[in-house]
Amino acid sequence: MGHRLDEIDRLILHALMADARGTSAPMIADEVSVSPGTIRNRIRQLEDAGVLTGYHANVDFEQTGHRFTNLFVCTAPVPERERLSTLVREISGVVNVRELLSGRGNIHVLAVGEDMNDVTRIGRELSNLGLEIEDENLVRRESFEPYSPFGPNERPGFGALADVVSLAGGSEVVELVVAEDAPIVGRSLGEVGDDDLLDDDVLVVSIERDDDVLTPRGETTIEPDDVVTLLSRRGVSERTIQLFSSLDDADPAEN
Repeated sequence: MGHRLDEIDRLILHALMADARGTSAPMIADEVSVSPGTIRNRIRQLEDAGVLTGYHANVDFEQTGHRFTNLFVCTAPVPERERLSTLVREISGVVNVRELLSGRGNIHVLAVGEDMNDVTRIGRELSNLGLEIEDENLVRRESFEPYSPFGPNERPGFGALADVVSLAGGSEVVELVVAEDAPIVGRSLGEVGDDDLLDDDVLVVSIERDDDVLTPRGETTIEPDDVVTLLSRRGVSERTIQLFSSLDDADPAEN
């Protein structure tokens, strides 16, 4: 099973895919409404989970004098596909290797050469490894875009609610981002309980603050940008969400 992503993780990935070099933790934090420390911690978690596997520069090789970028569509015997793709990466000039699940054309190789003789040399080395070259084409231009379903435009109503996991029996685990002017800001969990601000069936499970995950205690105070995880036996109510949301996001009918 893969690493479960919440809304914060998705927005981080979208920002890094758009411009990893020019995007800082504070910039993402402004977009997501959490602290820069939380963003840095989430990025480390995504790296540790193998979701973020690297940060790569997009190079226009034509501007470097290496004028030919060639895509080789190759076929490898399925049992040998993984081993051969590893060997292909060792060929000088190869910059990308992609394995496909198809029977034919199951390895795509992107290679860069100074001239056509260099491209021909790469093709010959691929054949010598035992790959069958099905097709090859010069690449005119290559562009990259972030995965749009992870972007902020796909979830205009993000607000405080960052994630919901439904459990058996109607229970829910809910993750909420605390807005700067949320009604719950500055209150301790003891005060929240004394004033009956949370529904009786709601339990505060954890509070993520910067690079720490706090164990909730009565004296723990809720701060802006905290990421609070709740367990609710009957499902989170709109009343609970409003406690963590900006006052500007409140339903006019409730004012």
